Amino acid sequence: MANAIRSDIGSQCKKVIIMNPLDQPRPPFPPFDRASATQKVRMAEDAWNTRDPETVSLAYSADSQWRNRSEFLTGRDAIVQFLTRKWSHELDYRLIKELWAYHDNRIAVRFAYEWHDDSGNWFRSYGNENWEFDDHGLMRRRLASINNLPITELERKYHWPLGRRPDGHPTLSDLGL
Repeated sequence: MANAIRSDIGSQCKKVIIMNPLDQPRPPFPPFDRASATQKVRMAEDAWNTRDPETVSLAYSADSQWRNRSEFLTGRDAIVQFLTRKWSHELDYRLIKELWAYHDNRIAVRFAYEWHDDSGNWFRSYGNENWEFDDHGLMRRRLASINNLPITELERKYHWPLGRRPDGHPTLSDLGL
């Protein structure tokens, strides 16, 4: 969180706010409109497609609360541990998110991601997330419901190189998902 320091310079009193580097504001900020909500969703998708737990965790407040399937987490350290464990099991992970709804400081998304386990079994995981943001644009609450569908390698729809989904790649709606 921010620490305030007061310094007297002559007869003037100056207040300096020092932000923890982990709590830097993450625009766009609420309240969201369609454009800013869509931007926030794509930023989240891009971060998750890095599969870097530390990078992903920076979009969440230090005390962020998560429900992911049946797991409940609080705080960035727990988020990093969870994502490290997740991506050691969900290999060749590729994700697409899509805006479902927004209002004030909340955004709802639907998503699907493809991955395989260490035995080569492929899955497409479908889900919905409800997000709530603080005034600094950090996500303070994430509630996710997710289901896994076994698929064959031939049924895969996401074939871009690992990393960010290319701008021209079809959306979930375009793919009929």
